[in-house]
Amino acid sequence: MSVGFFAVFDDIAMLLDDAAAMSKVAAKKTAGILGDDLAVSAQQASNFSAARELPVLWAITKGSFINKLIILPLAFLLSAFVPWIIIPILMIGGVYLAYEGAEKVLEYFVHHETKNSSTLEHKTEEEILKIEKVKVKSAIFTDFILSIEIVIMALSTVQGETLPIQIIAVTFVAFLATIGVYGTVALLVRMDDFGFKLIEIAKETKPFMKKTGEVLVMALPKVIRVLTFLGTIAMFLVAGGIFVHNVHQLHDMLHFMPAILGELLVGGIIGGVAVLFHQSFLKLRKS
Repeated sequence: MSVGFFAVFDDIAMLLDDAAAMSKVAAKKTAGILGDDLAVSAQQASNFSAARELPVLWAITKGSFINKLIILPLAFLLSAFVPWIIIPILMIGGVYLAYEGAEKVLEYFVHHETKNSSTLEHKTEEEILKIEKVKVKSAIFTDFILSIEIVIMALSTVQGETLPIQIIAVTFVAFLATIGVYGTVALLVRMDDFGFKLIEIAKETKPFMKKTGEVLVMALPKVIRVLTFLGTIAMFLVAGGIFVHNVHQLHDMLHFMPAILGELLVGGIIGGVAVLFHQSFLKLRKS
């Protein structure tokens, strides 16, 4: 009896060892997407008032956890029974990401002045909360697309393993992505508060600490601008990567240029076409 009991524990230990090893491999393979996810998430979580940054980020984080709870069981079921449908789903998600990126570029160059003329300062609290709700929904949906990419990529690394190892490894990577990405974004958006606190503590007696606080306060807007830019580029790269890696004709056509440039080009073209199609559709509806 006791021998059988310890044998079960031994099997569990071996399973966890194998799962840990495969989780490490899966995490390495998805590291690039996690970097893109961080840039996109930081972009989505910025542009809110200081008092609302953490509540908004928490709302997006909860949405991200719910996304993973939806995606993981579906991914395992689809992988087991209808694996052919995964690629089309990825491509639809890729079109959406490219559209988001192209729309942000269009807004910056075409609607930049209009956006600047209507700041949140002139809006009521109800209007601000309504805008915030729309932005949170958009961020959660973007997270959903990126989460699919992360889960599928992690799943592809453990495809040859047993189902328990697949479930443990992919689930670990998926939830680590949410905690790691949104934890880092939370630290970034509160960087200025930390800087002000250092300045307050230092006063005039600790010049180095005061200077560090001032650097953090001044650096935050620049960091957010850089992450906004990287987040937009990341959307094109992830979208382009989905198509380049799954459409062999595209891969062969772009083999002469560096992979990152090919993915950026494809993502930009798809995003431009998607925005053009959407704008045309809206004009047709109005007419």
